[in-house]
Amino acid sequence: MKNIVVLGTGCAKCQKLEEQTKKAVLESGLDAKVTKEEDIMKIMQYGVMTTPALVVDNKVVMKGSVPSVDDIIALISK
Repeated sequence: MKNIVVLGTGCAKCQKLEEQTKKAVLESGLDAKVTKEEDIMKIMQYGVMTTPALVVDNKVVMKGSVPSVDDIIALISK
């Protein structure tokens, strides 16, 4: 099971990324758990200064934008 974390403080883009990520997991059929981290100190521990960001299995794979569902599927399927 993949562990996917959406990093964001609760802004509209962060919420959109969380929605898109959950949709991508459903559409891809991937066995994954999606969680959201809003604590800025924990977000900074990932080395992320621009949100939203996407972390897959403890690796930051995207930051600063909200990609399409298809692009997220490509990111989380690696």
